[in-house]
Amino acid sequence: MRIPLLSLCFVSYGFAQVTVLTLAQVKLQSRLERYEGKNEVRGDTLKSLFEEAGCAGEWLTAQGIKSNPRPNVICTLKGQQENVIVVGAHYDKTYDGDGVVDNWSGAGLLPSLYESLAGKPRRHTFVFVGFTDEEKGLVGSEYYVKSLKPEDLARTRAMVNIDSVGLSSTKIWTSRADKALLDYLFRAAAALNLPVDGIDVDKVGDSDSHPFARRKIPVIDFHSITQDTLRILHSRYDKLSAISRDDYYATYRLISVYLAYLDSKLDAGD
Repeated sequence: MRIPLLSLCFVSYGFAQVTVLTLAQVKLQSRLERYEGKNEVRGDTLKSLFEEAGCAGEWLTAQGIKSNPRPNVICTLKGQQENVIVVGAHYDKTYDGDGVVDNWSGAGLLPSLYESLAGKPRRHTFVFVGFTDEEKGLVGSEYYVKSLKPEDLARTRAMVNIDSVGLSSTKIWTSRADKALLDYLFRAAAALNLPVDGIDVDKVGDSDSHPFARRKIPVIDFHSITQDTLRILHSRYDKLSAISRDDYYATYRLISVYLAYLDSKLDAGD
């Protein structure tokens, strides 16, 4: 699909002098619609989407995992500092359903978030990771964290996880979220006048934020699961039509501004 250049605009948010590139809704929809294929294909598609967004060459890598045929797909947006903010989402699916909600909705957002942040120099280095085999026990995220050297762990200031968004307005796993990261989110949501609710999913399953949290890295999880929408996951109902386009776009807008806000606040002493 050809996306008109006029659909792109820079938007400044005065509450924190935050500037991001806001993509048109049709562009996000076109990336969401590229969910099809087995997990091997989805990894390749994610890599292509990163390349289309401008992340390529040495900044786009496939992290091979021993005894696993599918790699983590990693795109790095170099910052002025060595300190890192990880933004992750798993790209694999279960056998039931199309896996659009769980979790192409998250993985397909990563290239758009990269594109939104890349237009302006950032203090932190952002590492966008499409994790493999979350559905088999957090395989990709466990490997990613275990592969980090002690100095890399020390430089990782936050992990933002995106899993199953677009079923409803933005939700946060509050019981797992770092309190400071949660406070920054509520500030961003209030400035944008966008809804965000805390709904814990401790009894539903786990997420790729867990390996980071175990190593004392501050984490926050974005999702859209409610009592009414939980039945969609891992079922034949997990398909493109389950996604609310407006809620999906609102979540993208919120996360893009939130990441820029984190970049301005973390390590700033306030």
